[in-house]
Amino acid sequence: MTTPTLKPTVREVLEAATEPLVGLWSASGSTIDAEILAQSGPDLIVIDGEHGPVELRDILHLLQTLEAFDVTTVVRVPWNDPVRIKQVLELGAQNLLVPMVSTAVEARAAVAAARYPGNAGARPGVRGIGSALARSSRWAQVPDYVGEADDLVSVIVQIETAEGVANAAEIAAVDGVDAVFIGPADLAGSLGHPGAPGDQEVVDAVDSTIDTVAALGVPVGVNAFVEADADRVLARGASFVVVSADVTLLARGAAAAVDHHRARGHGI
Repeated sequence: MTTPTLKPTVREVLEAATEPLVGLWSASGSTIDAEILAQSGPDLIVIDGEHGPVELRDILHLLQTLEAFDVTTVVRVPWNDPVRIKQVLELGAQNLLVPMVSTAVEARAAVAAARYPGNAGARPGVRGIGSALARSSRWAQVPDYVGEADDLVSVIVQIETAEGVANAAEIAAVDGVDAVFIGPADLAGSLGHPGAPGDQEVVDAVDSTIDTVAALGVPVGVNAFVEADADRVLARGASFVVVSADVTLLARGAAAAVDHHRARGHGI
């Protein structure tokens, strides 16, 4: 029998990186779309369990599909909920993205949900110990999975509120937070500019959060579908950017193809 080997975590990938990482969203739930994304050569693929139709079994199938590719897979859970975090980890996710983290207390809760209890209460952890029944340990084939789980799992917390921006330093300093990810869309709503992530107040909040987190030596990433935004945040010091999504690429590509031919007088 061959002992399974798990992939490096996003924490390890970020530590080893010599240049910023580029990621894509897998939002449709389609394993075919995920294959196409992976074949394009991104460093990261984020499976989005917060928005869209992606449920637990979909996450499992996407993780299994992406296992074959040289890409780091991150799963965004729908909420900072210890039950869903436990379930997603047991599916074999090694890297979690937890949305709407606005305080250090919420960041500590996310980390605790991803950790098993420490020896004699050495540190907080509330993850239920059931990995022998789950893909996380490859059904007990990964040696000492429970003891080694902290090294096999990474936690990224997402700052996307005005409160989170104000508390960015405290959030990034929480033990077990491996990276911070900034969501400009919800941040724009929180700052009173819904649908306008390019508003200068939002841009300033994103940039100040990058400065704060990077100054602490914690990797920081940004959701940046506009090329100029991606260029700006990378120049500012972001360690990774997520630049598009399967559904976005399909929608824009389909519309562009149709519009191109209609503009030439075809199909009229």
